[in-house]
Amino acid sequence: MRILIGADTYAPDVNGASTFAQRLAAGLTGRHEVHVVAPARGPRSTRETVASGIVEHRVRSFPVLVGGTGLRFCPPAGLVRAATRILRDVRPDVVHVQSHFLIGRALVTAANRLGIPVVATNHFMPENLTHHVPLGDRVQHALHEWAWNDAAGVFQRADVVTAPTPYAAALAERAGIPGPVLPISCGMDLRRFAPDPSGELRREFRLRYGVPDRPTIGYVGRLAPEKNVEELVEALALVRRLRPELDAQLLLVGDGARRAGLLRRAAELGVADRVVSTGFVPEADLAAAYLACDVFANAGTAELQSLVVLEAMASGLPVLGVDACALPHLVRDGDNGFLFPHGRPAALAARLALVLGDPDLAARMGARSLAIASEHDERRTLARFEELYALRQSTTTPVAERAGTRV
Repeated sequence: MRILIGADTYAPDVNGASTFAQRLAAGLTGRHEVHVVAPARGPRSTRETVASGIVEHRVRSFPVLVGGTGLRFCPPAGLVRAATRILRDVRPDVVHVQSHFLIGRALVTAANRLGIPVVATNHFMPENLTHHVPLGDRVQHALHEWAWNDAAGVFQRADVVTAPTPYAAALAERAGIPGPVLPISCGMDLRRFAPDPSGELRREFRLRYGVPDRPTIGYVGRLAPEKNVEELVEALALVRRLRPELDAQLLLVGDGARRAGLLRRAAELGVADRVVSTGFVPEADLAAAYLACDVFANAGTAELQSLVVLEAMASGLPVLGVDACALPHLVRDGDNGFLFPHGRPAALAARLALVLGDPDLAARMGARSLAIASEHDERRTLARFEELYALRQSTTTPVAERAGTRV
């Protein structure tokens, strides 16, 4: 089968949607011809077959100057024509877009005109964008409503829409995206993200990145406003004040607009020497980053699944997640970790101290994390999408009607 994936964020971007699109493309290449349409890294469009065999069609783009995200956008003028040229050249059996943004909507429009079936996956929440708009609550609310209406207007022209979790699917339907929106996990490479019984990878990562040998709270991901990493810094200070014998530290793996502010906050709280910030870590070192931690925490309030929590679970870690959005689908309170309320670092600190202070509890929770992560094996995700692709749109029955709940 010839599959074309459209992504408004793709390598080298570092975020959940980009990571999923890359893993999906790589996973499909062994059995299918895979093409990817994504922003170029400059003002010229290119086409290249990369080492994995994926054909990348990079469309001219320019940097997004707001928010410090490092993302790029493709100017809308002429974008539908460019998408049409690519589709006529590739002649895909199905188009799978990863967003309703500029590339996604151009491909949906072109595919509709050419009669090519469209699968769409929604990774979007307005909260991921509105954090970067410093306006009042009224304007934020209006922007939030407009953003969902805009998404629904594009996704209603797809033959089937998916989302990473039941929470994400229900949210999309409530926001006006025509259902049924099918929940299909982003999946996890359980061969790459796995425990390290020998401890060798843990030791190597700590040595390479200067991480002291102390009980370690870990966070991996973008240091962005909606991730609320300040709560982790504040919780660390409370743990060290209430349970100094634990000698806990915080490992921040990743970069973003909030990095400098987080380090300033750590200094204000007197824990600067107990916060290790590695900055960006190459993909080759990512799996070992989790193994350098003893417990993983995520305070993000705009998560439709959270690949980083899944990766931590697959690495055998107990996980703590804010009781919001999709995190309760992964963090099962009292089983593989604990949930905590947003905006209450003291509650997070109490749970962190409990896990760090009880190795047996941490081991039991880590084992449960591993078992739950096994339900998200990326091979199951690939099989589900391949089934959707095979159920290509006919002239009489839309894909969404025929797929039903089978996927």
